[in-house]
Amino acid sequence: MPSAVLDPAQEPGGGRPDRRPRRTARDWVVDFTCFLLAVGIGLLALDTVNKEVGLPDAYATLDQVLGALACAAVWLRRRWPTGLAVAMVPVCFVSATAGGAGLVALFTLTVHRPFRYVAGVAGVSVLLNPVFYWLRPDPDVSYPWAVFLSAVLTGAIVGWGMFVRSKRQLMLSFRDRARRAETEAALRAEKAQRLAREAIAREMHDVLAHRLTLLSVHAGALEFRPDAPRAEIVRAAGVIRESAHEALQDLREIIGVLRAGDSDDAGRPQPTFAALDGLVAESRVAGMKVVLDSHVTDPAAVPASVGRTAYRIAQECLTNARKHAPGAEVTVTVSGAPTDGLTVRVRNPAPPGEVPPVPGSGQGLIGLTERATLIGGRLEHGPEADGGFEVRAWLPWA
Repeated sequence: MPSAVLDPAQEPGGGRPDRRPRRTARDWVVDFTCFLLAVGIGLLALDTVNKEVGLPDAYATLDQVLGALACAAVWLRRRWPTGLAVAMVPVCFVSATAGGAGLVALFTLTVHRPFRYVAGVAGVSVLLNPVFYWLRPDPDVSYPWAVFLSAVLTGAIVGWGMFVRSKRQLMLSFRDRARRAETEAALRAEKAQRLAREAIAREMHDVLAHRLTLLSVHAGALEFRPDAPRAEIVRAAGVIRESAHEALQDLREIIGVLRAGDSDDAGRPQPTFAALDGLVAESRVAGMKVVLDSHVTDPAAVPASVGRTAYRIAQECLTNARKHAPGAEVTVTVSGAPTDGLTVRVRNPAPPGEVPPVPGSGQGLIGLTERATLIGGRLEHGPEADGGFEVRAWLPWA
């Protein structure tokens, strides 16, 4: 009997689906094959019934009628596998021609229901077989052999059904694993995309906030001091123009990286620790008072990721000091060694005068904390008693 007897609408654990699907062409072929198999075995048994000595004609007719009804009931095996198998036990005890339908029903029960159902039905069948052959001995086979062969056939049907059931469960587990793997892959891809978007957003903030803050501060200075000397106006206008140009250039490069789909290193050159002097010089040109105090044993040996993080920390702190403490002297202290790590400390005192309102979301310091944490460092920040503000970061050298 082909393994296609399996009912795809039934769960191997015994549960019934909430809604039965329509039979496919393959289902019809399998059901028709089972029907023909039951009829074929019934016809072979009919020859034995005709050879039985002393069997009344009425009983022989009843045997054939029950056999025909049992073969027709095979079409119900998908809907009621347990009920059909239980009903076949007394029917097969009365009708020899129903034996084929009983075997099909037992096989279907083994495939689609737990073993406790199969053990009960098969056990009762095996116990009734000696009584059946005692009352209706086979004319061609001796009594011991008839009982033995019937028990072996029942065991073979149960074993085959359990094999098919195990194979079906294995295939279902493979499908479930495949679905879980696809789901996990989709979740990993979604997480990677989210992390990439966060990294891009952090990079855009760190790159553009410095330039746009220069625009905002100097534009605000021109607005609040329309009577400033011409030289200061010209210098502020030059800073605004240069900052706007640099911001557009940075934005163009970031967009180029996004279109290329590469990593951070595939776009514009990333800043290193050596670029910290240039950042301080640029801030001084923009009118800030910045003191750089560097005590690094070997600046050239600072790892690229650590140097880039230190640069971004100093850049964000200078940007914040320019917005929230204009005119105050900012001190950038950097120290470290390969065995001690790199320490970055940026401090500014309270602003000397009134601070014009400058928008800020506080995301820059959050991004700096994430940057430091990603490479195994830490970052702390907060106001001081004198009204100033300090940012302290430690980054691992290795």
